[in-house]
Amino acid sequence: MRNLFGRRVGSATLVAALFAGVFLSAPAQALVRVAPSTVWGHTYAGTSPAKSAYATSTSKPRSANIDAKSKFIVNYRNFPEWAKLEVQAAIDIWSANFQSSVPITLEATWGRSSSWGVLGSARPGNYYSGFEGAPDASLWYPSALANALAKKDLDKVSSEMIIQVNSTASWNQRGDSTPTSREYDLESVMIHELAHGLGFLSNSTYDSYFSYGSIDDPTPFDAYTQTPDGTRLADLASPSLELGSALQNDLVWGGPIAVKANDGVKPKLFTPNPYEAGSSVSHLDEKTFSKSGFDSVMTPNLDAGEVFDGPGPLLLAMMEDMRNKPPVGIATVIPQTPRNVRAIVSDSSAIVTFDAPVNMRTAQISTYVVKNLKTGVEKKSITSPVLMTGLKNGTSYTFSVYAINSIGSSVTAQTDPVIPQPAWRATVIDGTADGRSVASTTFNSVPTLAYTDSKSGALKLAMLNEKVWKKITVDGTGGTAGRTKNPITGQISMCVNGTGTKQLLHIFYSDSVDKDLRYATYDGKKFTFEVVDGNALLINKFEDPIRVRGSSDVSVTNACVASATGIQVFYRDESQGILLGAVKKKGEDWNYELVDGDRKTDDRTTGDVAFHLRALGDGGITYVMYDSVLVVNQKKEATSGAVRVATRTGLDENTWSYKSLDFTDGAVAVAGYDVSLAKVSNGIQATWMTATALTVPKAENIRWALLGAPAYISQTSGGTFGTPGANIVSDGKQLAFECEARICVFDYSKASPAGIKLVTTAQNPEPLRMGWVTVSKVKYLLASVNGKLSLLKP
Repeated sequence: MRNLFGRRVGSATLVAALFAGVFLSAPAQALVRVAPSTVWGHTYAGTSPAKSAYATSTSKPRSANIDAKSKFIVNYRNFPEWAKLEVQAAIDIWSANFQSSVPITLEATWGRSSSWGVLGSARPGNYYSGFEGAPDASLWYPSALANALAKKDLDKVSSEMIIQVNSTASWNQRGDSTPTSREYDLESVMIHELAHGLGFLSNSTYDSYFSYGSIDDPTPFDAYTQTPDGTRLADLASPSLELGSALQNDLVWGGPIAVKANDGVKPKLFTPNPYEAGSSVSHLDEKTFSKSGFDSVMTPNLDAGEVFDGPGPLLLAMMEDMRNKPPVGIATVIPQTPRNVRAIVSDSSAIVTFDAPVNMRTAQISTYVVKNLKTGVEKKSITSPVLMTGLKNGTSYTFSVYAINSIGSSVTAQTDPVIPQPAWRATVIDGTADGRSVASTTFNSVPTLAYTDSKSGALKLAMLNEKVWKKITVDGTGGTAGRTKNPITGQISMCVNGTGTKQLLHIFYSDSVDKDLRYATYDGKKFTFEVVDGNALLINKFEDPIRVRGSSDVSVTNACVASATGIQVFYRDESQGILLGAVKKKGEDWNYELVDGDRKTDDRTTGDVAFHLRALGDGGITYVMYDSVLVVNQKKEATSGAVRVATRTGLDENTWSYKSLDFTDGAVAVAGYDVSLAKVSNGIQATWMTATALTVPKAENIRWALLGAPAYISQTSGGTFGTPGANIVSDGKQLAFECEARICVFDYSKASPAGIKLVTTAQNPEPLRMGWVTVSKVKYLLASVNGKLSLLKP
């Protein structure tokens, strides 16, 4: 994305942190939560040539577990062929030393580093907590390690690791593993960076202005890291001056396997004063280990000429420690009262959620107790949420929550009353496809559904033939006749033009590897395919007034509008954070345009735009609705943002007019998240979500307005059905929205919460797209239920 105070920088983390929701709960029983990874581990170029007496390893170490095997899949971006060989050599070493039955996907980018002296950087894809197989449900495990422990892929779409390599470094490109005293060895850097990506990385950060240290989501690395008196880093108050001081003083590793490998001494970690982002804590101490042969691989600096053939026994021992449950911390106080206790509506049940007490780390809570105050039934848990079952729909219930540790119990907190209600009935359309992304329309008078299947990577089409849904694989598993072999992911948009039963169906989508915007047309008999954008040789920079096809990542969002005069598609340029458009008139090639995000004149914005996007055509007028992120914090979470609408009549790129429907002001801290447009009897209705300063980066309210009267904004919240989640879709009368990682529907004509109905009870580990479709004059909601594409109705 664009640096909102200057140029543009990478934005994948911001998308994950802001709009996917920081916590995406799975079923309450499973307690799976996911948080974005925002902290990187670096390898810095050493300031002096390596000394052959200690820096070069000549034989490979024994594996910590000789039977440990794993498979890495690398998606290379801009890598030269010689560098790919070096990366693969490092991967082969880790494949023999890191045990996992789940393939590890790695995104590797070759480019100029933003920081002087950095040779390489890495981080996990995400962090997971509470999954089955987690040694400690209170800790957050990096993607690859979490998958290995769970023995399944917790997120089949996201990569397990992100690595960036500095293309301008003085690399040894000969492939002989003998860099000169002025060259650096890429294989050695990759061995180091792969360790960071696999979990050798603290999740701590330091604020140099306030001198605060923070660990929002403590990892097993943080739990095994100790102060000299044995206090776990994960147990220090966050944010706090105490934690900030600890990050700049002596820290050691307390894991028993690593202590044994280090001759009974707790290994010393790198903790310089002042703190060094990307180096502090997440490395072995430079002075202690720089001359230790293999074990110096995880010191922060790599000298010119320095070579490593493997990870070293100490690193492998530390990685093995993290597969085990660390010793619990020592409780020093009684727990304070659990915070933000709520009861959420479910079918014959309720989901009780709560936040840990303020003193959770010093209290070392062992158990939470949730009690049904009507029946007296209690359930114990080590984390939130807790599913309370055996309830009667239509009956009011209240619950209490308190925390227990080795010293005593907290004061009890009580929820507001909640009334369970039945969920909607689901009819499975495709039991083999999970439908993470969906779109719906009517084509040749027939209900038509487009959806993805993350297991096969296919884009599918389902069309109702009398009472049977005819299913067609469109793209993603072929590679012939214009199709791609790459998995199809991300947003789908569909639009139709033509008349009667001689219509043309237009489908826009993207692939997960090339990140191109792909386009398929269907006339009822055959498909044609082409790439609209993203497959050129160079990026079409936003400063360039001449718009052409570019090489940017254009796979995040898209929305189309079809008319008798042509087809329009709008999409986010992820590489530059701008909103692009492409127009194809009858008999002509694509004409490209920059819609917004490039300047503040002409009512435009320089915000990072179109993370979420909808488009609609009505009477020759095109409406494009999108979000605009204006300010982000140190965690790359949006703290200021707006919802915007661009409008034009016809297809002239010079006739756009712009309006901000909602923006940061007073009670609204961020306006945006997902957006939706719908035709209603008196105009075009826009719907979006907002967050307050207290709920950022999570949304709290749903707002809507007519575009003809944008000053009159209505609002609702999820109430006892849960906080609104990542995705919404409106048909003008009803709004489907994610509620506590489930699905709810709100009737615009009724007041909240009476207008909210529960649709599904299964909690999804990540956001899912939804759509409305009419079948035989009956309105259904299209969504994934328990991993199967389904239609739902009351």
